[in-house]
This record gives sequence, C-alpha cells and structure tokens, in this order.
Amino acid sequence: MSDPVSPPPVDPWYAGAPQFGVSPAGTQPQGTAPPPYGAQPEYPPVSAPYPAQGYGTSEAAPAPVAGAVWYASPKNLLVATLLCFFLGALGVHRFYVGKVGTGVLQLLTAGGLGIWVLVDFIMLLCQAFKDSDGYTLRWDTVH
Repeated sequence: MSDPVSPPPVDPWYAGAPQFGVSPAGTQPQGTAPPPYGAQPEYPPVSAPYPAQGYGTSEAAPAPVAGAVWYASPKNLLVATLLCFFLGALGVHRFYVGKVGTGVLQLLTAGGLGIWVLVDFIMLLCQAFKDSDGYTLRWDTVH
C-alpha cells in the first residue's frame, strides 16, 4: 500500500497534467502573501519582433515611372450607370460592359430580385465597377 503523504506516481500519458498538492508553475506558493492590489507583474524586457520599418525614406515606395500608361475601359461610366438605373433588372448594363454571363443571370432573375442591381448601381456610383477585361470604367470616354 502507498504512503498517504507522498504524491501519487506520475503516469507517462499524463505527464503534463496538473498534480494534486503541487503548485503549478507561475502561481503563488503556499504560505506567502499575495501581491498588493493593483501591483503589476514584472515581465522580462521584450525586443522588437520586427526590424524598423523605414517610414519616410526614399526606398519606402518606388517613384512613379515617367510615361507610364494607365489602362481604362473604353466603356463610359455614365452610360453604364444610366442603363443600370433604368434597365438594371434586365441586366442591360452588364451586357454593355461585356459581362454577358452575369447579364443573362440578371435577366433571368430580374436583377437578383433587385438586390444585385442595387449593389451594381452603388458600385457604379463609387466608380468600383469594372468591365469584362477588369478595367475601370471612365466618365470621359464615349465610344
């Protein structure tokens, strides 16, 4: 029979489990007073996990390339917005920008019961709507 004062033997399957009568690491041992109210624990100093970022230096962002070409859609944003407002439930604005597949879906679902048309209209007003090639629609082009 085992001695009632000694701790039970440690099972290798439960080596990390807490033991009865043994104070876990990081807790206050028995017989000592608790820290005063509001006292902050002392932590070791922490080094920065990442190197300094170099904000404001010339290497933070590359300079714009002289003569760079920015591509935009040949489709007019005003035309697409008006088509969406008046004929959005039929998906005409999607046919106009070249998105034929989703235009057919809007045609069959009455513009996603109006929700899809509303989202498209808001995206058009925010100039976030893109054509079938992924280019942004512009106000100043009419073709």
